[in-house]
Amino acid sequence: MSRNGQSGTILYHISEILNMTEGNGLTDDLMERAKDHIDFVSGFYGITPVQSVLFSHFVGQGYDKDISPNQIAQSIGCKPVMLFQYLNEFDALVKKKLLTCKKNKCENYYYIPLQIIESLKNSEAPKIRENKNLSIFEFFDAVEYLVDGRNNDELSVDDFICEVDTLIDNNMHLLFSQAFRAYHPGDLTGILMYFCERLVNNDDDTIGIYQLENLFESPSAFRSIKRTFKDKSNVLFSKDIIENSITNDGFGDTESLKLTEKARNELFAELNIHLNAAKLKKDLILADTIIEKKMFYNPKEEQAVRQLTQLLSPGNFNAVLKRLTEKGMRSGFACLFYGGPGTGKTETVNMLARSTGRDIMLVDISKTKSCWFGESEKKIKQVFDKYKTYVEVCETTPILLFNEADGIIGKRKDVDAGNVAQTENAIQNIILQELENLKGILIATTNLTQNMDKAFERRFLYKIEFQKPAPPIRALLWKELLPELSCTEAHILAESFDFSGGQIENIARKRTIEFVLSGSAHSLDTLIAFCQDERLDNKPGKSIGFGRV
Repeated sequence: MSRNGQSGTILYHISEILNMTEGNGLTDDLMERAKDHIDFVSGFYGITPVQSVLFSHFVGQGYDKDISPNQIAQSIGCKPVMLFQYLNEFDALVKKKLLTCKKNKCENYYYIPLQIIESLKNSEAPKIRENKNLSIFEFFDAVEYLVDGRNNDELSVDDFICEVDTLIDNNMHLLFSQAFRAYHPGDLTGILMYFCERLVNNDDDTIGIYQLENLFESPSAFRSIKRTFKDKSNVLFSKDIIENSITNDGFGDTESLKLTEKARNELFAELNIHLNAAKLKKDLILADTIIEKKMFYNPKEEQAVRQLTQLLSPGNFNAVLKRLTEKGMRSGFACLFYGGPGTGKTETVNMLARSTGRDIMLVDISKTKSCWFGESEKKIKQVFDKYKTYVEVCETTPILLFNEADGIIGKRKDVDAGNVAQTENAIQNIILQELENLKGILIATTNLTQNMDKAFERRFLYKIEFQKPAPPIRALLWKELLPELSCTEAHILAESFDFSGGQIENIARKRTIEFVLSGSAHSLDTLIAFCQDERLDNKPGKSIGFGRV
């Protein structure tokens, strides 16, 4: 609605109401004197006469600040206690969306929404969105508005849930609304919608439990629900709607939650939504961040690594994958790198990843195995579930790396040995099943193989043994890491010390540190001393013509 001329604008009539009632109270006489202006505002917004006067006084306070009931009382010219009789009118203006209420523990504050300010400026009736028959994207724009309102204390928890319920009811044509209602979340409606809004609008479905506190009116109510999330007794867990998120080590984080893959598939059919690959990559070792390192292998290892590198190159890998699938064969590639410490197993995985453009999802067993006890089966399953998501959304299939996997591929324990043995056996059973159904690339590294359970042997398609480098390879390593060595010195060290590549690198690092700290010149004697310190068995070395090493 619009009016021609200043006397016909909504702001004109609001201004006249203020002039007549400001400081004079809401007496019947004043209401009668201002009746024409009050009737205009009432008709313009569809509100009662009293609400028209109250709204006019809110407008009189300005548009860009929080307004307290005390300010309105002062503007009208009555004691704050007298406004108690009008609090229901305040609520009615909020429901009409002419005001927005910000609630805190001490007092409510109000402000005029932007769309109402625009209507006042243009003398047009405000366009209040009914939020009916929305597209899925419009629906989540509306949800975001509600979430922001709750986060800014503009909606109470009850009002937030009520608004969410109304929004769903008005849009039951959406598959999302139908799936949401099928879950019957009840009192958890606000929480579940919060997860959904975060995933759709922020591409992030991981939420710390503490972030849910604002969805409760009191700390005690939050603590009660928090306990059910911590012990997984919450109905959203039992219905497989939420689960613990996964840490960078690949295990469940009891302090944070996310929607399950099942829930995402059921709720977001219209969006076909998965976790965005760009977001996922923050949890991966990215191929292009791995520093190139020259590797030295014995002939047999070099041939095996070269063959595996050729297989994992994107062109060959996709062709082989297609052929295996056509023949009805398992398409996953599980590889075992075994050998003594420091022989280059993990570094070979890094170089494979770098050269073939594959990111790495690292599961460091030595650091995280203790986390499994308690809910081991679920936690190890989460590792593989997360990897499956990577395989689905990443353009190039990443590598799942189980580093130092000795403890999970060993021989089965006697179940009579106790709970720990039962837990380890359960972990092995899950891993064996996942290897059987693997779609992707898994590489496990281990120092020990003589104790490996036979069931794992056939699951690993490629098995590469890494041995200590032979003397000629050791000489090349010495020369690569310490270029100042002469060829003769490199061969002397290679022949005298049966070191792994990792041990030689340790000594090269010590030499570099010594040079930085003291600036000392290169000395073969110093290197020999470092070598003797590196060797813990203190066995005498070979005679090299100038003493015993």
